[in-house]
Amino acid sequence: MCRNIKPLFNFAPPATDDDIRAAALQFVRKIAGTRKPSKQNTDAFDVAVEEIYQNSKRMLDGLVATTPPRDRAKFEALKKLRFKRAEPR
Repeated sequence: MCRNIKPLFNFAPPATDDDIRAAALQFVRKIAGTRKPSKQNTDAFDVAVEEIYQNSKRMLDGLVATTPPRDRAKFEALKKLRFKRAEPR
């Protein structure tokens, strides 16, 4: 999984449309192997981002949480702490 794609389900505050769209963009970039498509591929790239965004939004809207929402700020802080420990010295 891309390191820049963060978990979006069952967090407080909930994921925004911008969060979902950013994850879709990162996913398409990873699959395409490029950060920015060529002029010839822009339409296909944009369509893929939109389709993945729509499907991801639909999935997130349909999921049912069985646990209380996690605190996003706390989750991100723990992630940074784990990354800091993993850095070579």
